[in-house]
Amino acid sequence: MLGTREPGIYGTTSLDDIRAQCAVVARSQNLDMDFLQSNHEGELIEWIQNAPKKYAGIIINPAAYSHTSIGIADALSAVGLPVVEVHISNIFARETFRHHSYVSPVASGVICGLGPTGYTHAINAIGELI
Repeated sequence: MLGTREPGIYGTTSLDDIRAQCAVVARSQNLDMDFLQSNHEGELIEWIQNAPKKYAGIIINPAAYSHTSIGIADALSAVGLPVVEVHISNIFARETFRHHSYVSPVASGVICGLGPTGYTHAINAIGELI
């Protein structure tokens, strides 16, 4: 729904546009990347749990699961990889229930409020961390 859902908060950049921008930045740093999206918490947890077999770090926008998913936080903690949490909007300038993230305490860093460019900043950060 990115690009059409609440453009006043999330902008009009689509997920495909963000994927393309991330691919350019990753290539410039000689990093391989996959770009995964799911609305299913269990699927996200399975991807995280399998990440060490293929990846050296994780960039994640847990969206609403930031505020609800102990399972995602536990999976990220368990895999022992560097993690950068990304949010397009500034979650601290929004409703108070968004001010808490279960993911933030297990992340190496958090980027929020920078719009879609937060993802490319996260690639730069993960490159430094790995």
